[in-house]
Amino acid sequence: MLLQRQMYFFMALLFAIPVLGIGSAYADNEAGDTKSLYSRLGGLQPISVVVSDFIDVIVVDDALNANPAIDAARKVVPAPYLKYQVTAMVCSSTGGSCQYQGRTMKDAHAHLNITEKDWLRMEVLLKSVLDKHDVAEKEQQELMEIVGSTKADIVTAP
Repeated sequence: MLLQRQMYFFMALLFAIPVLGIGSAYADNEAGDTKSLYSRLGGLQPISVVVSDFIDVIVVDDALNANPAIDAARKVVPAPYLKYQVTAMVCSSTGGSCQYQGRTMKDAHAHLNITEKDWLRMEVLLKSVLDKHDVAEKEQQELMEIVGSTKADIVTAP
């Protein structure tokens, strides 16, 4: 009987997800809302979907892959691994309970010769993915500030 109730719950959940739509997790908050950015983004599930889409976009981007070091890294580091690490990092840095256990941004990107142009391209791609998922402007700005705080460790080429 318990197993049957659990099955009904999971079936209902599977049907509810498309009806609710992922964008609903990003609804604007009232000015006095003190929820963490993690909560306002909808938690781990929508964050992981956005990160997955973002990684899918950047790994095939011709402008980014024009940098030979980035292109070479794409062939060695699997996209699912990047998705896992970036999801953990976003979850942790926005106030979620995940713990990022990857390398520092400096160590992870030192060999990639990332330029200002590469960084700006990444920002454009990230913004487009956030827009695609209807992430509210306030949350986009806060997330971009967090991402921006890593720039000095990532952009190392003139």
